[in-house]
Amino acid sequence: MKKFIVVISLVIAAALTALFAQGSPELDGRLKIGISKLIAHPALDSIEQGIKDYLSDNGIDAVFETQTANGEISTAASIAQLFQTEGKDIVVGIATPTAQALANVFTETPVIFATVTDPESAGLLGLPNVCGTSDMVPVKEQLRLIEEVTGAKRIGMVYTSAEANGITLMEAMKAACEEQGIELVTASVSNSSEVMMAAQSIIDRVDAMYVSTDNTVISAIASLSEVCSGSSIPLFSADTTSSFGTEVLLAGGFDYYESGRLTGEVIKRVLDGEQPEAIGTLYLENLEIYVNLDTAAALGIEIPEDILKNASFIIKDGAEIQL
Repeated sequence: MKKFIVVISLVIAAALTALFAQGSPELDGRLKIGISKLIAHPALDSIEQGIKDYLSDNGIDAVFETQTANGEISTAASIAQLFQTEGKDIVVGIATPTAQALANVFTETPVIFATVTDPESAGLLGLPNVCGTSDMVPVKEQLRLIEEVTGAKRIGMVYTSAEANGITLMEAMKAACEEQGIELVTASVSNSSEVMMAAQSIIDRVDAMYVSTDNTVISAIASLSEVCSGSSIPLFSADTTSSFGTEVLLAGGFDYYESGRLTGEVIKRVLDGEQPEAIGTLYLENLEIYVNLDTAAALGIEIPEDILKNASFIIKDGAEIQL
């Protein structure tokens, strides 16, 4: 019933949008961009804002419509159909499932994917109208940070079994752990409401917990943080943006606002005449480090000086220290 209501709502929205466009001459000649976002959380919201700001800064006059799939792949497919009905000039998929849904529907209209972890395994490479950005994180480097700070020999990880990037990152962490003789204890979820229970199911068997850029899990990072804090287990994240306001001890990730601006650059290159397939995938660089000294003190953990020296964000006494 829930999915039926979502589909009906999208159909109604399409009809209203079409009616509005017919009676709105101010839309004539303006670029129509549809943004499909898997779920609302700080990282993906920052990507969306970065896209809009970059295009605005570069003089591109566009009308944006953002739809959120609320973590539902079937809803992502409905959004793609909606955008096709509305005749969008360019469509953007923020996260893997939404990008895949758009690529399945649009064969000529440019499809721009934003922060897709593994575009190749997602089937997004080699398509003539598809290109974008990737946020494939350096898992080995993140594991090194976890080892350096805690010496953990058993690391827990909650991942989404229905999300391609969640599986890819879990397998990457598993391989990295095997190389270092570390046990990876996993629990899978299908939606964000299951994250807390999944974390509780493994928390007594791990020395530390790691969360990747798995959108479903990241959207419930407050629940994951609560479980780890209650069991005095350090939590490490691959997303600095979503770590603020939580008990995350250490995060090593990318600036997702800048990721959005990079995606905006891809869109501009397409508008300037470059073929999407020739652009391919642009990768994020410059890993940011986030450290929460309040959490470290509560756990009795001392953060090595070299990590503090290279940190982009340090939290102390509940506030960010100006570096």
